[in-house]
Amino acid sequence: MVAISSVLGLSEQLQHRRSFFIIVMNQTETDKTDQQTIEKIVNSRLKIKKEIAKIIIGQEEVIDYLLVALFCKGHCLFVGVPGLAKTLLVSTLADILNLKFNRIQFTPDLMPADITGTDILEQDHATGKRFFKFIKGPIFSNILLADEINRTPPKTQAALLQSMQEYKVTASGTTYLLDLPFIVFATQNPIEQEGTYPLPEAQLDRFMFQIDVRYPSAEEELEIVRTTTSAFKPTVEKVFNPTEIMDLQDLVTRVPVADYVLEYAIRLVRASRPTDPSAPDFIKRWINWGAGPRASQFLILGSKARALLDGRFAATCNDVRTIARPILQHRIITNFNAEAEGKTSLHVIGQLLDTINEHPK
Repeated sequence: MVAISSVLGLSEQLQHRRSFFIIVMNQTETDKTDQQTIEKIVNSRLKIKKEIAKIIIGQEEVIDYLLVALFCKGHCLFVGVPGLAKTLLVSTLADILNLKFNRIQFTPDLMPADITGTDILEQDHATGKRFFKFIKGPIFSNILLADEINRTPPKTQAALLQSMQEYKVTASGTTYLLDLPFIVFATQNPIEQEGTYPLPEAQLDRFMFQIDVRYPSAEEELEIVRTTTSAFKPTVEKVFNPTEIMDLQDLVTRVPVADYVLEYAIRLVRASRPTDPSAPDFIKRWINWGAGPRASQFLILGSKARALLDGRFAATCNDVRTIARPILQHRIITNFNAEAEGKTSLHVIGQLLDTINEHPK
């Protein structure tokens, strides 16, 4: 009996060691696969930028933000005057990534059904019975461009809310799932305000980034005119497919973040709220409303994606600082005092970044 017990005990130990060995091997294989995926992201980023450069001259910072948003499932609001290739940039990215692309020109008479789709009455010729059939709207795509989004009333703008948050569309009481990946890129003209409708705060908060698209430099403009007025028409190569993009989006969530980086992002966001005890005096003087918890989430997700695109498997405080402006500027609402002193939300964010230390004292 003793011998049998010893044999059984030895068998259990061997089985335990074998299980442990398998777990270690699997973890090693997982780490190796992730490392290969990171290398693929870095190489693909360079290739994507190379392909975009065939069509878009300059706008390096805008493209970097765009790629960060893509890999964290973030929606983007592009603000810039007409003619800066905002629409062309989005359509080119969709083409390179082999994604389904739809564009909606937002106008004052646009209705929610024009975005989500509508039910039409059809008749079965065999039985003579009539029935309603749902015709999907342009929102059923991978990349949706909401062009001049502020030119349509809030009722129509709200048609995007559910899709941007839950990746679903509800029409006539029936809910339809959207194909993934799904990202909304919207454009807005900062000059013309007549006939426009300011985006509700709930709508603005759905956008991860507000990206300011600026004029090109003199050298870039020279190259733009040279290439666009010639007979040469460049073609771009495909880099990813929808499945690969979703796998990379999943990898972003697995990037580790140190506690001090997490705490720095949260302290930065909380300090933007004038009612928070940690808010500096200039926030209380210039700000009506600060950023909400979604800003903290986007700061961390964006930092993870930026780290991966740089070939790093850990986010840092520098990543948080780099993406803070486009994440916070449309979430911080300035008051009359700020306007009177000529302080915009970007001025406030810059001062906030200078004030809030990465490591609390």
